Amino acid sequence: MRVAIVHEWLIEWAGSEQVVQQILECYPDADLFALADFLPEARRDRILGKRARTSFLQHMPRARQALWKYLPLMPLAVRHLDVSGYDLVISSSHAVAKGVRTKPGQVHVSYVHSPMRYAWDLEEQYLQAPELNGPLRQLVAKRVFRYLRDWDVRTSVQPDALAANSRFVAQRIARVWKRDARVIWPPVNTDRFVPGAAKEEFFLCASRLQYYKRIDIIVKAFASLPGHRLVVIGDGPERRRLEAMATRNVTFLGYQPDEVLVDHLQRSQALLFAAEEDFGILPVEAQACGTPVLAYGRGGALETLRGLDESDPTGVFFASQTDGGVIEALETFLAQRSRFTAAACRANALRFSAPRFREEFQAFVRDALQSHNR
Repeated sequence: MRVAIVHEWLIEWAGSEQVVQQILECYPDADLFALADFLPEARRDRILGKRARTSFLQHMPRARQALWKYLPLMPLAVRHLDVSGYDLVISSSHAVAKGVRTKPGQVHVSYVHSPMRYAWDLEEQYLQAPELNGPLRQLVAKRVFRYLRDWDVRTSVQPDALAANSRFVAQRIARVWKRDARVIWPPVNTDRFVPGAAKEEFFLCASRLQYYKRIDIIVKAFASLPGHRLVVIGDGPERRRLEAMATRNVTFLGYQPDEVLVDHLQRSQALLFAAEEDFGILPVEAQACGTPVLAYGRGGALETLRGLDESDPTGVFFASQTDGGVIEALETFLAQRSRFTAAACRANALRFSAPRFREEFQAFVRDALQSHNR
């Protein structure tokens, strides 16, 4: 059986790339496709040394630095990826991958990180981004989002079977695509993320510095908490703006390799996580390091953290996505810090291990193939 794996793009290493890594572990002879592949050589061993077969976007100006600017062209680009010679097509989709063109006789299963968030739940947040300031840019962006929503719905019927990375995403799929999806939580490397050094007096935020991640409310919160330190790991288009608003108790480290991230997760008092994520792998990685999480109480965090209403809690939720909500959660955490243990955090994280993902994903594919052959 010839297998093709289609992913949106390979530029940096994040949660969806970890999913692709584990799918390749299941199907090591598969060929890999992506709209663009600029993955650093140091990371390529994680995808078995493979290079993706790419679309015309690979050769567009500044594609490596700002591929997102070609978002309106992505539906066209994914339709030009030729997977016609394969028996099984597996798409890893958070934007357009599930729209890859297949033909009768092929089986197409899609692991959906989310229906296109740019066009659905997060449209208003994206429209508030500084780079979309101005009436003309707003008008163009709204028309692009409308086009993408229509395309997203039209192509949602193409996969034969859908898996969602959380119950939260499965509910969104049912709402916008009117389809059922099997929930398979993403894999977390619980062998690399382990408890380590003693805790130190700082809090951690680690993320791509993009607007919808809402790092700004965490930075603002610490301006009102001069007695507490915040360390921010990550880079992105929001970095300059965030550094301009930061106070002296906030330190930006920029992009850091995995070993530095693990070290900070192990030593920090807690991870702060302000985005409404579909799943959110980083909070699970923090727990695997024995570290609790203060998270916005929506999205996948509700599935990966145990709140204060449970025995052996691993996190504190804040109800409002504001600096006030972050401050309230941090004060609650400090008042109840004795309830959080590294052992409880670690035990909760082990529910999301990579072997568990591979077993569930292979069963999902087998069911889709059997259904097709009936």
